[in-house]
Parts: sequence; structure tokens; C-alpha cells
Amino acid sequence: MEKKYIFFDIDGTLTDRKTDQIVPSAQRALEQLQANGHFVAIATGRAHYKAAPFMEEIGLENMVCCGGGGLVREHKLLRNKPLEIEKARALIHQAEELGYGMLIMLEDSIKVWAKDDKFREQVGERQEVTEYVFDPDLDVDSLEEIYKIYISISKEEEHRLTLKDTIGYLRFVPEYLIFQYDDKYSGIVEMMQLVGGELSDVVVFGDDTNDLVMFHPQWTNIAMGNAPQELKDKADYVTQPNVNDGIFKACRKFGWI
Repeated sequence: MEKKYIFFDIDGTLTDRKTDQIVPSAQRALEQLQANGHFVAIATGRAHYKAAPFMEEIGLENMVCCGGGGLVREHKLLRNKPLEIEKARALIHQAEELGYGMLIMLEDSIKVWAKDDKFREQVGERQEVTEYVFDPDLDVDSLEEIYKIYISISKEEEHRLTLKDTIGYLRFVPEYLIFQYDDKYSGIVEMMQLVGGELSDVVVFGDDTNDLVMFHPQWTNIAMGNAPQELKDKADYVTQPNVNDGIFKACRKFGWI
């Protein structure tokens, strides 16, 4: 059997979004893929601190995380790229001038920093467990590393933030934008350089528009049946929805398990 290098998104691909737990048939597929000698890894936008426990829980040891900025090989975090600091500072200054609340991630943890509580006052709590650190003297221009920026701006007002396209960004909820490293493709390529595989043997599974960046003609791209049409249109194969055993069925169809 030809060895494949298979990368899975987490949320909505491996996991049931209703429970945040891995789909049982997906877990079986991961186990059988590894037993058959395939390289199996995660490719996620999640920060390392949030993705690593899940990786361990499902029995994997390799991961592209932080939107491609983080690489984990055999359980070890090899690197975690921050945002380009000058672009990040400029974006923060613009958002501040426009009156939007912000949260800034300065390290690989649940902590986010802010000068004030404007973000929560404008849009409420962040959509995941968070420790808020408020520092009125926070000086953005003295910061050396910034990993994520949350800005309380609605889709209708995005045009006001003219620097938004200088950094990768995602919107998972209507209330705010997340600016983060967004290049799963490059992360996968770097992982393949580490493990020595051919890019033509890569397979990626995804379910949402944030996976578009890792769908590439160099390799095999599989969209879940629960994915939006935009991702399906870029896929080589569209499987069943993840909760309908989409991962297991695709792996069986291609003869990997």
C-alpha cells in the first residue's frame, strides 16, 4: 500500500460541532490509517495550547497548528510563528483610532491582553475559555511578539479597517474578527520537508472556508459533506458529512483503510 500523509482539520471535520467530540467512526479511521503505515496529522487554526490536548486525546503526535504557524513533530512544538510585528502594530493602532475594542494574544495560553474592557463592553465574551489581563499601560509598540488579535468589528463595518487585508483573518462569529497566522498550506509543506514525504502523497480533509488555503492542486483535497459549496468546488472529492461517517467512508473508498 502506498504511504499517504493525511492532514485533518479539527472542528467540523474530525469533531461533531454539536458535541465538540471526535466522531467515533473518525477515531476508528485514524487508528486504522496509522496501523496501515500512513502518516496522520492535524492541520488546524487552533492555537497550540488548545489543539495539543485534543491531539493527544485522539492518539496522534504530529500537527500543523496556529493556522500553519505552529509545527508539532512527535509531540514536540518545534516552532510557533507570531504575526509580522510591524503589520500587527499598525492594525492595532488603526482599530484603536476607530474606537474598536481589542484583545491581544501574546503567548501560547488562554490569556489575552487589553488596555481596557472595551471589547467585552462592545460584543461580550470571547467564544472560548479566556483569561483576560487588563493593563492600562500596555504599549503595543514595545511588544516583540503578537500571535492573535481580536477586534470587535462587525462585517458591515469591516471596510473601515483598511489595514485588515495586511494580515490573515477569519470570522467565526458576527461580532468580531480574529487576526492570526493563516497559511496551513505552508505549514503542511514544512511538515513534509521534516518527514521526507512527497507532496503528491499528501491528503487534506476540511469542512469550512478557512480550509481553502490548504486545498492545493499539488495533492488530494477532500471536502466534508457539511462543507460550504466554495470548499466543495475546490475539492478533488466530496465525502459524506462528518457525522455521517464521512472520514471513514472516504478513507475506505480510496483504499487507505
